[in-house]
Amino acid sequence: MLENMNASKGNPELLPMILREAQLQDIPAMQVVRRAVQENKLSHPDRIKDQDYVPMLHAPNKGWVVEVADKVVGFAVVDVLSQNIWALFVTPGHDKQGIGKALQQQMLTYAFQYCDHLWLSTEPGSRAEVFYQRTGWHSTGLTPGGEVKFEISRADWNQTLPIK
Repeated sequence: MLENMNASKGNPELLPMILREAQLQDIPAMQVVRRAVQENKLSHPDRIKDQDYVPMLHAPNKGWVVEVADKVVGFAVVDVLSQNIWALFVTPGHDKQGIGKALQQQMLTYAFQYCDHLWLSTEPGSRAEVFYQRTGWHSTGLTPGGEVKFEISRADWNQTLPIK
């Protein structure tokens, strides 16, 4: 279970959220989440097809989903071979509950077993841009397509992890 980050500090509410490794049968649900987001929308929704997810879910690449009431409400995928965060999305209405942070922590902890740095890109001015800045990523400029490019090293990530 993931802790509801919006719950009052004195009485944290545990929500029945399950974070698990993504399976091929999750791809249609992951597509639903991807197409539901309000920011970082695909200009052509059919641009990323179900078959595009398949290599992303085979080692060393890997993905994770978060389920609530047996419904996928968020997912993340890392392309270890390209050292790229391929996807990190949460369904509107399930944001600000710690889902994105939990997915990112799982994904980066895994990815940094294979590589020393990662990159991603996101829409400028989006909540995702703020999220990545707050979680240790460093802006390195814009991509040719006009998205903000972020990078993070294993050392920087290790500094952002909570003390256990």
